[in-house]
Amino acid sequence: MTNIIEQKLHHRSPYLMIDKIIDSSTDMIRTQKIPNLNEFYLQGHFPNSPVVPGAMMQEMTTQSAGLLITLFHSPVENYDSEKTKGYALGVLRAVHFAKFKKFARPGDILNITVELIEKNNHSFRFKAKIECENEKIMSNEFTLINISEEQLQG
Repeated sequence: MTNIIEQKLHHRSPYLMIDKIIDSSTDMIRTQKIPNLNEFYLQGHFPNSPVVPGAMMQEMTTQSAGLLITLFHSPVENYDSEKTKGYALGVLRAVHFAKFKKFARPGDILNITVELIEKNNHSFRFKAKIECENEKIMSNEFTLINISEEQLQG
């Protein structure tokens, strides 16, 4: 049986960046990721000092926001990424800013908090942060949109 994260997101391993949902509501979601040394994005980033790339931390926040959209703001009731056709939910439209304060390393428990700050039809603006050991290591603001599956496929 598919878990709730795979049911709601189109992402699959090795590109699935969320391990579990901690808490969620219509305008907030908290998720968690514990990167391990075998993650594809840690191979060679950097030799002998593996750190999670900033782009992957950005992806952790956008995937978390995508979960929020599919859980609470889907145009289709009971959205299922494998069964529901016609929609691509939570496609990245813009990154408004991102700040990276500290490195994330294999084994770190990354707590991701995403807040919906504006919704306009099929466009959603979020602010997010990633914390490790109760210290903010990354923050960003970005926009995701819902589009037709045809637009995604080209």
